[in-house]
Amino acid sequence: MRVKAVISYDGSHYQGFQKQKSTKMTVSSAIEEALSSLQIDSPIVGSGRTDAGVHATGQVIHFDLPDFWHDLEKLKRNLNRKLTDISFKHISVASNDFHARFSAKKRVYRYVFKTHKPSVFEQKYISYYKSFDPILLISALKIFEGKHDFNFFHKTGTITHTTVREIYRATYMERDGYHFIYFEANGFLRSQVRMMVDTAMLCAKGDMSITQLQEQLSCQKKYTTKLAPPEGLYLARIIYG
Repeated sequence: MRVKAVISYDGSHYQGFQKQKSTKMTVSSAIEEALSSLQIDSPIVGSGRTDAGVHATGQVIHFDLPDFWHDLEKLKRNLNRKLTDISFKHISVASNDFHARFSAKKRVYRYVFKTHKPSVFEQKYISYYKSFDPILLISALKIFEGKHDFNFFHKTGTITHTTVREIYRATYMERDGYHFIYFEANGFLRSQVRMMVDTAMLCAKGDMSITQLQEQLSCQKKYTTKLAPPEGLYLARIIYG
């Protein structure tokens, strides 16, 4: 039986979501170890990868259960007892052809930062950028909306058949001293969100012009490859159908 699970995790404790040969400290490895202890040998498939230090409040995974596992609430309780820094929010039955990655239609990322240094209790979960112009930030974010070739906005190392992605929404809001940037798209390249955030913030601080951003987005000239700190980034939601 194939199941779909929505999970959240504290990425500061892991070297990313995807399994790696060099370390077992990944979200996937931790979940598969917990599943194995419950006699579930299925590998897990995630809706997308997150970098080391990046968090999730709405990551989606799928895996297959043996016939003797049919109580999904009991399974969720058992997994949450075994895992630290990872929480199973929901587990539900999925169709046999459901795929956490390929069935997804939209993905939403949230970036959180402050304009003064976060406290020691926040520093793993909130990023820091100095004062900026919100109007310039909104203008920069709007440039990303639409379908573009993001060849100059990702880290190399991941094989993909195309670097074209469509950004449906790129917005900014502020609430109680916390600043939020949201990206909603059909998909993202490796570290694309972190690079877009930092480039938009360069524009918002006057260190880069909107014209330069447009030139980099149209693959004319690369002005920056710097990434926003991972602490403020959250995979917030996966939308299907």
